[in-house]
Amino acid sequence: MSLPHINLLYSLSGLGVGFLVGLTGVGGGSLMTPVLVLLFGVHPATAVGTDLLYAAATKATGTLVHGLKGSIDWRVTLRLAAGSVPAATLTLILLHRYGMDSPRASTLIQVVLGVALLITSVALVFRPQLARLAARRERPEAPVRTFWLTVLTGAILGALVSLTSVGAGAIGVTVLLLLYPALPTTRIVGSDIAHAVPLTLLAGAGHWLLGSIDWSLLVSLLVGSLPGIAIGSFLSSRAPDALLRNVLAATLTLVGAKLVMS
Repeated sequence: MSLPHINLLYSLSGLGVGFLVGLTGVGGGSLMTPVLVLLFGVHPATAVGTDLLYAAATKATGTLVHGLKGSIDWRVTLRLAAGSVPAATLTLILLHRYGMDSPRASTLIQVVLGVALLITSVALVFRPQLARLAARRERPEAPVRTFWLTVLTGAILGALVSLTSVGAGAIGVTVLLLLYPALPTTRIVGSDIAHAVPLTLLAGAGHWLLGSIDWSLLVSLLVGSLPGIAIGSFLSSRAPDALLRNVLAATLTLVGAKLVMS
């Protein structure tokens, strides 16, 4: 197999997206997939498949860091996976059955991606208010109800991520804040990142088998994004969180609307 070709334009895009991910904590799928589809004209299925393996590589590093810090609640991670793994598998089977390259599949992926971005932007804007609301809530915990709602959340994320590569970050964390108000935010984020690794790896492997991975594109993105994430993470404490979050939400709203209407 020939060595992947490095495209500097893709690497620069990876640098920019990686920087924003490090700065804001928002998953790269919310940014990278739309850039590939709208800016570079990459086929939606190829953009999603490549971005899933890209996410698996980057979030594995995040899981290692959170694991060493002890900021992962494996109970929550396993509950999410109990829903997401079967849902992702079923979604990939349906994609294989109905074809990834058909115009209908391409349109479906693009529309669902746009809707996912719109939901992500809402989750970003209202996350602080939802976190405060959850923190003030003092009703008794219903373990069985919380368990099944977590599994259902995982199932929705599994289908969404397999179709669009978006959802495991902002949407997942926002729902977990409501379901587990007593859990520290850092453990919620760590649990969500840990859950994203097997989910994106499974979905990415499925897209690989379906032939929708561009290895040169993947390597080019990683070459730029890894230093970008490091720089953004270093500068994140100096940036105004509310301003960054609202600017990013506005950007995702515009991109999501364009994808839905195009």
